[in-house]
Amino acid sequence: MSTRTDGVETYAHLWQAPAYPRRWVLWDTAGDVLVFDRDTNGLVDIDEGPLRGEVLRRMREAGVPESDEYPGRPCA
Repeated sequence: MSTRTDGVETYAHLWQAPAYPRRWVLWDTAGDVLVFDRDTNGLVDIDEGPLRGEVLRRMREAGVPESDEYPGRPCA
């Protein structure tokens, strides 16, 4: 049986210490907060709803940086 906690733990790597600092950034795009992965230079897909809110809460609690500026490298 799957629980909400199991679903949130699927994303635990987003708030646990990364291999190098500042891989993940919470990107505020005029009202919507997205998770940006600087390693892949793209967004992380997280389900909408309560699960997404809990993931963002845990990332903030862990000190993941937030920015309203594009956090990635220029696209080719």
